[in-house]
Amino acid sequence: MFRLDADEKAICDTARGFADEFLAPNALEWDEHKHFPVDVLRKAGPLGLGGIYVREDVGGSGLRRLDAVRIFEQLATGCPAIAAYISIHNMATWMIDSYGSAELRERWLPALTAMDLLASYALTEPGVGSDAAALSTKAVRDGDDYVLNGVKQFISGAGATDVYVVMARTGEAGAHGVSAFLVPAGTPGISFGANERKMGWNAQPTRQVIFTDARIPVTNLLGAEGDGFRIAMNGLNGGRLNIAACSVGGGQAALDKTVPYLAARQAFGKPLLKNQALQFELADMRTELEAARTLLWRAASALDADASDKVELCAMAKRFATDAGFEVANKALQLHGGYGYLAEYGLEKIVRDLRVHQILEGTNEVMRVVVARSVVGAA
Repeated sequence: MFRLDADEKAICDTARGFADEFLAPNALEWDEHKHFPVDVLRKAGPLGLGGIYVREDVGGSGLRRLDAVRIFEQLATGCPAIAAYISIHNMATWMIDSYGSAELRERWLPALTAMDLLASYALTEPGVGSDAAALSTKAVRDGDDYVLNGVKQFISGAGATDVYVVMARTGEAGAHGVSAFLVPAGTPGISFGANERKMGWNAQPTRQVIFTDARIPVTNLLGAEGDGFRIAMNGLNGGRLNIAACSVGGGQAALDKTVPYLAARQAFGKPLLKNQALQFELADMRTELEAARTLLWRAASALDADASDKVELCAMAKRFATDAGFEVANKALQLHGGYGYLAEYGLEKIVRDLRVHQILEGTNEVMRVVVARSVVGAA
């Protein structure tokens, strides 16, 4: 797991090269102007970044989750917000690949894996946060169609993407009454809220998605009726790992900015890097990132192997890595002093972007609940 072979190194190098060429030079401008760089995302498709763990017959790369977390770490060194959107696109695309019919796969996935089309994931609702099984968006069967009504909240890419993987209630209350659907953006009856004003993640839009008698064919159902919550949670296992990887990448980028800054900055007659107290801070930052990376790779391997403890390992990795990445970035800002607070140095953007990773894909408090269940259940 810890020694990369030539192919694995090439995969990482490709992702890092894309981040260095297309993301890092533009990240601050995209953040300032709240620009969603669809043109740059299109360039990611030919590199295999639009369907990283989607099957190859529809244009996917057919890689492992272990490869994916390494890719997202590298992408996030350029811009955590765009790396995180690519993660969400991959999660939604994988769900179509895994649970869609042959017709849906053949119709939609070649363009999604090429990133000619972009995807969003729509689970969260305004009145329902962590208790996702309590969602109220409804899909009512009407002949050969389902009719959707309801509102989704905090949807990344909303209003700019082409396909939505939507969880809606088709049956009884609770998890067993939820189904999953592929909903094209152009479906009559879909509208969008205003682009949310956010602390970070400004390079990707976040809007409500509103369904008002939106009619989609029965064939757009993913899996069977009632499978939606299970499908959503299976998607989130990988999504949590990807977001964790984005946190590690963002934290690493912050650390990489800090060492040369401390070497160049003079105080009390010597470079700050010669101060042992600051060296200890750097050592702790490096250790936290390496520990997060190790747990992340362990969890990804468990997901690849369909191990019995994959769910709790994904939760552990998500909680630990998103906390570690944020704390490292925040320490890096502190070590830059007043300059860390200035936009041009890029530290404050990383801090703002990474903060939300502790909330989305299941809050870190919920991750503790998931892990605690496995501990208590074993007692």
